[in-house]
Amino acid sequence: MGMSVTISAAAENDAEQILKLQYLCYQSEAELHGDYTIEPLTQTLDDLRAELGRGCVLVARLGEEVVGSVRATVDTEGTAVITGLIVHPRLRRHGLGGRLLAGIEERLAAEWDAKRFRLATGRRGEGNARLYRKWGYARTGAETAGRNLAVVTLEKEAGPAGAPALVTTA
Repeated sequence: MGMSVTISAAAENDAEQILKLQYLCYQSEAELHGDYTIEPLTQTLDDLRAELGRGCVLVARLGEEVVGSVRATVDTEGTAVITGLIVHPRLRRHGLGGRLLAGIEERLAAEWDAKRFRLATGRRGEGNARLYRKWGYARTGAETAGRNLAVVTLEKEAGPAGAPALVTTA
């Protein structure tokens, strides 16, 4: 019998597994953009631990293994900035990214009073952009974030009573 993936708040001792998974997951993004100096590949364990202590962090577990993660912070005006949405390559395209995104949106709206959600993705990452559009995000801007990395910013308002909104496309 197979194990199911569970999503929960990250614990302090998850930092090392998150960092290793982040490094694995961002290899394809670095290759796509021709830039291996992007922040997720150069972040130190101490920097990640500090980041985890400042915001909301969820992990997806398959047994004891961290196979996905997402993190966010919320500013004083209620804008939640979602970062670090990662899913182990062997589990991609099975809905886990959407589950993590929905989970963090729900938690941010309920516990952090988020009014809107913002995230960014590499301009060449069409798979990521497709996921975000499916969940109701719309492009709001673009900028250069490294030697060769063009980043697209996407946002959406929180749904009624802060609930996240899923948008289905035909």
